[in-house]
Amino acid sequence: MGEPWKDHPAWSVVGRLSEATGRDVAGLLLEVDAETLKATRNAQLAAFALSLVALQAARTSGLAYTQVGAVAGHSLGEYTALVAGGALDPDEGARLVAARGEAMQLAADSQAGTMAAVLGLGPEDVSKACASVEGAWPANDNAPGQVVIAGTPAGVEAAGEAARQLGAKRVMPLTVGGAFHSPLMAPAQLKLDEALAEAHFHPSEVDVVANVDASVHREGWFQLLSEQLMSPVRWRESLLELQRIGATHFLELGPGTELSGMVKRTVEPSTRANVATPADLDALTEFLEGVR
Repeated sequence: MGEPWKDHPAWSVVGRLSEATGRDVAGLLLEVDAETLKATRNAQLAAFALSLVALQAARTSGLAYTQVGAVAGHSLGEYTALVAGGALDPDEGARLVAARGEAMQLAADSQAGTMAAVLGLGPEDVSKACASVEGAWPANDNAPGQVVIAGTPAGVEAAGEAARQLGAKRVMPLTVGGAFHSPLMAPAQLKLDEALAEAHFHPSEVDVVANVDASVHREGWFQLLSEQLMSPVRWRESLLELQRIGATHFLELGPGTELSGMVKRTVEPSTRANVATPADLDALTEFLEGVR
C-alpha cells in the first residue's frame, strides 16, 4: 500500500518513523505479504505511517491548521488524529503505536480472538445478541446498521447467529489478528499503560473527539487511550458529535475510504474527501476551497 507514495516528497515521513521505532517501516509498506501485515504489530505501524504520509502530503498541498476545526480517528486512527491535532509529535506517536501493536499482539497470541461486522442491526440489538452468549462483545459502533463484534471464535460465531435471529441482514467475518476493543485485550493493558506513562502529550491545538466517550477533549490522553484498548469505539456517535460542534466537511487521511463511507451514512448533509494516494491530491484543492 506504500507503492503509490514512494516517490512523493511526503515519503520522507517513513524514514523518520523508522528511526523513531527501530523498525523497517518502508519494508512493511512496500515488501511484506498480506499474511505478515495481518500481524497486529505490523498492521498498526504500517497503517499509522501511511496515514502520516497522507497528512504530510495534504499539508504541503494546502491543508492549513486554520481550516481544521476538529479531528477524530477510528481506533488506531486516534493516534494519527492526536498527531494531526498537535497533542503528539510524529516520533512520539510512532513509538506509542509500536508499543501498542506489540502489546496487543501478545494479548492476541495468548487468547485466540476474532471480529465480525453485523449489518442491518442497531447497537442495542447487537448488545443483546452478545449478552445472550459467552465470549462476545460489541467492539465498534461504526455507522447506522453497522456494528462490529469481537470475542472468541466460538463466541463471535454464536453472537452472529443470535444477531441473525434478531434481524441482522448479514454477519461478515473480518480478517483481523485478534478480538480488539474487548476484554480479551486485558493482557495488553499493563504494557500499553507503561508506554503511555512515558509519552509526552501536549494540549491539542484543535478539538479531538475521543473514541471512548464520543466527546470533545484537548487533554487527558493517558486515561482516554488506556480505556480505548478494551472499550468499544463509539464512531457513529463521534461523527454525530463532530456534526453537533459544526463540522460540515470531512477529510479522511490514510489508506482506504471506509471512514468516508461511514460519514456518508451517518452525517447528512456533509461534504467528503479522502487522501489515500497521491492521485487524490488533485481533488483536495477544490475540497479545501469549500471549507468555511
